[in-house]
Amino acid sequence: LVLRSPEETQQKLLRETFLLVSRRDDDVCNFLEGGSLLAGQDYRLIYRHYATLYFVFCVDSSESELGILDLIQVFVEALDKSFESVCELDLIFHPDKVHYLLNELVVGGMVLETHISEIVSHYEEQNKLEKQEQSTLSATPARAVSAVKDLNIPQKLKDLKLPEIPYLHSRLGLG
Repeated sequence: LVLRSPEETQQKLLRETFLLVSRRDDDVCNFLEGGSLLAGQDYRLIYRHYATLYFVFCVDSSESELGILDLIQVFVEALDKSFESVCELDLIFHPDKVHYLLNELVVGGMVLETHISEIVSHYEEQNKLEKQEQSTLSATPARAVSAVKDLNIPQKLKDLKLPEIPYLHSRLGLG
């Protein structure tokens, strides 16, 4: 099997992970060895199944399985509070927010924060800043138009001492 690009590898890994995890019974262990793409490597898949959503973390053998299950729980609770009952559509249409929440938990493989209230608070602060930025940006064109009107360009053109060119004066409304 030859994969041509990182995207192809990623998609194959996602498909294989989904097939491995979705076919498992709910009463079996939430840890499993990675599929054929991870064969021979020191990685495991740790997952939790909530309603119709699967949350899967791929970790190396030095990680605590129970610690990762707890981390998944914190992530899902943060998503649930931030999206007010998270569903598939939230994850599909707001990947930037999902990534922001995940980055509040983990950066560079290191767990940074596990207090749900802190994670959600940072998310809400970021949301507030984005909304302020949006309102500022949406008002910018109106301010630009107002500034141009304040320039009083027709009067400034009249004040310019242009040579008497009838065509130019009639086009500019000066004569």
